[in-house]
Parts: sequence; C-alpha cells; structure tokens
Amino acid sequence: MRSPSLSERRGNKVKKTTLGFKKQKQQNERCVMVTAYDAPGAEAAEAAGVDLILVGDSLGMTVLGYDTTTDVTTADMIHHTRAVKRGARDTFIVTDMPFLTAQGSQDRTLDAALSLIQQGGADAVKIEGAGSVFQKIRMLTEGGIPVCAHLGLTPQTVGVDGGYRVRGRTQEERETLLKEALEAEKAGAFMLVLECVTEETAEEAARLLQIPVIGIGAGRFTDGQVLVYHDIIGQFSGKQAKFVKQYADARSLIEQALLSYTEEVRSGVFPDTSHTFEPLEHPGGLYGGKK
Repeated sequence: MRSPSLSERRGNKVKKTTLGFKKQKQQNERCVMVTAYDAPGAEAAEAAGVDLILVGDSLGMTVLGYDTTTDVTTADMIHHTRAVKRGARDTFIVTDMPFLTAQGSQDRTLDAALSLIQQGGADAVKIEGAGSVFQKIRMLTEGGIPVCAHLGLTPQTVGVDGGYRVRGRTQEERETLLKEALEAEKAGAFMLVLECVTEETAEEAARLLQIPVIGIGAGRFTDGQVLVYHDIIGQFSGKQAKFVKQYADARSLIEQALLSYTEEVRSGVFPDTSHTFEPLEHPGGLYGGKK
C-alpha cells in the first residue's frame, strides 16, 4: 500500500491546542517541535506532521547573520512569525520573546507579547529564564496569552550564566532546575523547554510536571524533542552540537546545484532552446505547452 505523501498528510492536519499538548503527555505520546523561520520551512514542517513550530530567536544567527540572539528585535520576530504563519496555517506556532523583553517592565513585556500575537500571528510566546520571569508568565497567561517556559541553558543570558555548558550536573544545579520547573508550571506555563540539561534532571522534571517538557540536548526521557530545521536537513557547515542529529545533507545538494548553474551559464549551456520563448506565430505559453 502506498504511503500518503507529505501534501496529503498536510491536508489531514488538525491544529493542536494547549490542552491537546497536555493530553499528549497524559497519553505518553511524544510531542514533535521544529524551529523554523520562513514559509518554505514551515510548510515542510507542517506537511511532515509536526505538533508545533517554534520561531526561535536563533534566527538571528541562522538566517540574519547576527553574531548572537541579543541582536534580534521584536520587529524581526514579528516578520519571521508572519512568514511561518503563512507557510503553516494549521500548526500551533510559538514565538520567542526577544532579549530583555521579558526582563524589563511589565508594560514592555505585555507590549512585546501582544505584538507577537496580534501582528505576528503567534499562538503562544516562549520566555527564557527564571526569577522575575515567572511573574511575567503569570501576567501573560492571566491575560490570555499562552506561554512556554525555557530553562537550563538560556542563550540570551549565556554571558552571565557561565557560557554554553550543560546544566544540572551538580546536585545544587539539579535541585534549582527542578524547583524552577515547578515554579514555571505554577505560574501558568503550558509547556517547558529544557536545553542542554543532564538526562537525569530532565527525566525527573518530566515526571514531576503535569505540562509537557520538551528537550533539546536534554536526553531521551522528556515528553518531546525540538531541533532547528536547518540542523535537521543539514544546511549548515562546521561543527554541530552533540545533541543534533542530521537527517539529510541539503547544503551539499544546494552547493552542487548552484555550482552546476554557474558553470552552465558561463559555458553557454543554459539557457537552451527549451527555456526560450518562440515568436507569436508559434505560441507556447509562459510555461510551455499548447493553448
């Protein structure tokens, strides 16, 4: 029997809800999240049947050429969320709150979150960090904006957190992370992302919390996983993080295609007669064929 194509599976897509994610956890059904930044990537992710798409502020380095996520603005996030929304209208979309928008005043946090929802079209926002962040999570959820919390390695604050390192390796760090995870849930978060956390710590968090715990570099026993679209398809060169699994080598394919195009243009092979238009007395139409 023929397996359904990606487009056919996309036609049967039913958009998940925050309640639906919680039910997935209760039914021991793994949740699939992909970080994507544009309409084509989002369309492919939706066709593959992912549960939700994260528009991450990692877009700063991945597609905008910034040095860090701290350069990313709310306007950047709105722009890319709109693109993702156009590509995946039937998939739940979470958008990162940019650097310091959740650590400043309540008005600033509310304005940024509201913009991502109303202008960007996000279904929820994701906030990195602990401490005063929990107050912002409570404020937003009470106001009707779903929030995904993010603990462990938080890229926006690596400059003061000791850099890119695994969290939860000491008993003190483990206890702190578990306490913060419970506080995030109590504040109203519908989901928690744990990044670069020891497997034991992440497993315990998933066991303690009623909300789904999504891991990225957090081991095998979370309620779901998230990876960046470009990492999955192999569109980056250079050293990958240990937690990344590459499922294709898109970069090599793209480079080879562009190399072939360059060589054919320079040698005169492209375009040939099949790519040219005939006089009006021999109409072929813009895309070939007969009228």
